[in-house]
Amino acid sequence: MNLIEEIKKRSVHVDEGIREMLPIKHPEELYKAARYLPDAGGKRLRPAAVILAAEAVGSDLQTVLPAAVAVELVHNFTLMHDDIMDRDDVRRGMPAAHVKWGEPGAILAGDTLYSRAFEIITRMDNDPARIVKCIDILARTCTEICEGQWLDVEFEHKGVVSENEYLQMVEKKTAVLYGAACKIGALLGGSSLEVAEQMYEFGRMIGIAFQIYDDVLDIVTPEEVLGKVRGSDIMEGKKTLIAIHALNSGLKLEIFGKGKASKGQLEDAIRQLEEAGSIEYARNVALSYIRDGKAKLDVLDGSQAKDILLAIADYMVERSY
Repeated sequence: MNLIEEIKKRSVHVDEGIREMLPIKHPEELYKAARYLPDAGGKRLRPAAVILAAEAVGSDLQTVLPAAVAVELVHNFTLMHDDIMDRDDVRRGMPAAHVKWGEPGAILAGDTLYSRAFEIITRMDNDPARIVKCIDILARTCTEICEGQWLDVEFEHKGVVSENEYLQMVEKKTAVLYGAACKIGALLGGSSLEVAEQMYEFGRMIGIAFQIYDDVLDIVTPEEVLGKVRGSDIMEGKKTLIAIHALNSGLKLEIFGKGKASKGQLEDAIRQLEEAGSIEYARNVALSYIRDGKAKLDVLDGSQAKDILLAIADYMVERSY
């Protein structure tokens, strides 16, 4: 099985759905800005999770396609607003939306993606009770994402962050949308609430692992593959799991939070983190979440969709960027 090809088979329909469900209309620049990031592509892991969860409980792509599009629009809404808050001027190798349309334009474009997502789900052809449940799931997820982003920003001004605080932050900021994608797909696909809850836990756990491994990649991946400055998290003083472990081990990194460093200083800091076991510790925590997450899929009968979901879990900690 080729995982990337299996995701592409489904993402083609998501791409078509975005064009159909988020058409460019008056005022054109608003909708061009709203379509900017979704049209730029991305891994499409979250909408794939919606579709695969439905397939895994015996349904099909067309039944849940609008929900998959809605989840992808929510994801892109968070990216647009994140880029503004983080002052990141590049996204997916292109100028960020706020660079092209200004901050007010990017905020409005993000808000449009957010509101359109709920409009799309509301108009789905499915059991009304299940649609209402899924609207509730997605709304609560959006609130939790905002809570996670707030905590992330708050950590920048907080001297000490515990491992539990970090894990709570990444769960809310990143993992809950993976959980929601799996649960929504299962519910709209006709599963029981019990199965849908296990699907949520699967998504949540692999989502936590995804973010932890992102922090690992920031350090171990060459810049030409990573697409940004290697070790930027260290220089920015981000309270990642790697940094928390290192600081708790008594390690003092000269460049931590300094904003910039020479190549030699960066290589020295990475060597110190490796010797302290901080990078390996974060990798092992991510792997433990993947292992526990995959176990949640034991509620499902064997199927190709289940196999692909398990492969996505492994991909979270095997990818190179």
